Amino acid sequence: MRDVIVYLGPSLPKDKAERILPPSVAEYRPPVRRGDLAEAIEKRPRAVCIIDGLFFQDCSVGHREIMAVLKSKISVYGASSMGALRACELEAFGMVGVGRIFEMYRDGVIESDDEVALSCDPFTNEAVSDALVDMRINFERAVRFGIITGFERDVLIDAASEIYYPNRTYRRVLKDARLSEAISGESFEKLTGFLREHPFSQKEEDAREVLRVVGERELYR
Repeated sequence: MRDVIVYLGPSLPKDKAERILPPSVAEYRPPVRRGDLAEAIEKRPRAVCIIDGLFFQDCSVGHREIMAVLKSKISVYGASSMGALRACELEAFGMVGVGRIFEMYRDGVIESDDEVALSCDPFTNEAVSDALVDMRINFERAVRFGIITGFERDVLIDAASEIYYPNRTYRRVLKDARLSEAISGESFEKLTGFLREHPFSQKEEDAREVLRVVGERELYR
């Protein structure tokens, strides 16, 4: 039995996760779904770490399931995607939330499950669309770097919010914004180059952080 069970999907490639919590201490499983945590309780790890989870197309992990893990004296951490959502909802009951996306949910900056939703390749588990919350943060970065204006950021976020999550990509959002002349040709070119040359995912950053926190608090103290 390993010390930590991690539910991980498109937020962070498994090989990168294993550099933080190696397979000798962490068992990596696919995104959590309803019913998965009962088996986790039977295995009695020190901690369960929820990063990715299924929702919309499948039954998502329930609050009572996570409460059952906590009542079993097993620590539960959440970040990045489904983990951030559930940690925000269950922080008062002992689930530990980590990372900026968790804080954005907790502080009411974002509210919808749709913010972290992605469509994935069913065979490789790789994302084939982009998360709205990552777009928010990248468009804000682009404002800080002088790539686009604050008005253009707001227009892009509104446009992204209108697209159903499986079809939401940077390419689609920028193309629609340019065709409707919501952003200038110059801003379109500069932003396209910025996103290509300076890729950033808050979901990935938060996934890394929660693994580091779990290691520090549960394994290497």
